[in-house]
Amino acid sequence: MGANNGKQSGSEGKGSSSISSDLSSSTDQTSTKAPKNAATSEDSDLSMRTVSTPSPALILPPCSPGVLNGSSTSSSTFGTETIAMVHTPPTSLTHPQRSLRQPRDQQGAPIDILPDHAFLQIFTHLPTNQLCRCARVCRRWYNLAWDPRLWRSIRLTGDVLHVDRALRVLTRRLCQDTPNVCLTLETVVVSSCRRLTDRGLYTVAQCCPELRRLEVAGCYNVSNEAVFEVVSRCPNLEHLDVSGCSKVTCISLTRDVSFKLSPLHGQQISIRYLDMTDCFALEDEGLHTIAAHCTQLTHLYLRRCVRLTDEGLRFLVIYCPSVRELSVSDCRFISDFGLREIAKLEGRLRYLSIAHCGRITDVGVRYIAKYCNRLRYLNARGCEGLTDHGVEHLAKNCLKLKSLDIGKCPLVSDAGLEQLALNSFNLKRLSLKSCESITGRGLQVVAANCFDLQLLNVQDCDVPLEALRFVKRHCKCCVIEHTNPAFF
Repeated sequence: MGANNGKQSGSEGKGSSSISSDLSSSTDQTSTKAPKNAATSEDSDLSMRTVSTPSPALILPPCSPGVLNGSSTSSSTFGTETIAMVHTPPTSLTHPQRSLRQPRDQQGAPIDILPDHAFLQIFTHLPTNQLCRCARVCRRWYNLAWDPRLWRSIRLTGDVLHVDRALRVLTRRLCQDTPNVCLTLETVVVSSCRRLTDRGLYTVAQCCPELRRLEVAGCYNVSNEAVFEVVSRCPNLEHLDVSGCSKVTCISLTRDVSFKLSPLHGQQISIRYLDMTDCFALEDEGLHTIAAHCTQLTHLYLRRCVRLTDEGLRFLVIYCPSVRELSVSDCRFISDFGLREIAKLEGRLRYLSIAHCGRITDVGVRYIAKYCNRLRYLNARGCEGLTDHGVEHLAKNCLKLKSLDIGKCPLVSDAGLEQLALNSFNLKRLSLKSCESITGRGLQVVAANCFDLQLLNVQDCDVPLEALRFVKRHCKCCVIEHTNPAFF
């Protein structure tokens, strides 16, 4: 088998960028010996001739050359990085490898009797790397594992994964029936793959025109140019997560595409969900460009985009009137003027997070309460300018409010809770963490009126044990988060 492996590596090395010999099973709990005839001269020549349709890609974590069933194996690695391992398809085995010493009537496995549709149903639950491993078991599994119905999504994770190479190998294999284009792939998730670069996104942009969902959260080496390329080449893209990509400052079409499109055609992007959390370099001008090109936005998350101001929110409301969920948590320059702009979204707004926006007071909250009366969720934690008056406006106007977080608001007291309890009968989640002015009286009023309460957070609140027991008696399905060691 060592000779065959050497032959395979030598022949495929000319036609593929990432080739290795046998499998180093560092992440599998069980290991199987590769078939002796897995690398025939015919298969090797096929791999040399067809570069655009390589055999299965297997994503493995970094490991030193190991021993597989007593046989020495080697892996083609570059330092300690993880690479995409390319193998030829197994030869015509009808079932997974069995020991040749067993009698013929004992070599069959019970799993072999499963029909193909049962295998496909099982394979749908496997992550990308495990699915590639299954493709190496036998000829039948190889054909089933590369069924196009299983490759609507690619999900890769890992700090040391050589994700650019993995994406290139996988997309080449998936383009086998439609050269250079993968029409089945709709989702690519490579979150926390810090080695992802623009090169990997260019591969996705060129090969996946039907892409609808892209998540590259935590991939801080990705830049604007690569994101522009994906957005321009994937017209059906609706979900984009670039949270933690500090180099991304804007979402727009490439310049060439913008020139080709006429103003009447509309230089618009179909993105509806956009997460730019921790994109620290995003400024008002960048948000202006995003809003002007992504007019169909319904979900926008701008947590810790610390350079944004009220002016950026004004652009957002002008171009994106359909926003339903918005988060500007920890944007310290957002003030009551910004909330006045957000209030123009009126009844369409369902979710709003303004946590730790220290410049917001009752004035801004009153705008939200007056115009956004269909609000379901509000996170105002750490808004120290919020008082009982602001809570009262929310309670009397937002009657459909289900979740409210007013933790670390020292000016909110029992009077505000009483107004909340008398009006917000649909309230299910309430956080009062670190509210210094809350006492047991306010909690009892809430418990006596909000029977559907499911979660109550009173951590670091000076409330007596009797009040907690009162809440437990009246709201039997409520989970109480507290710091009172006497209550259990």
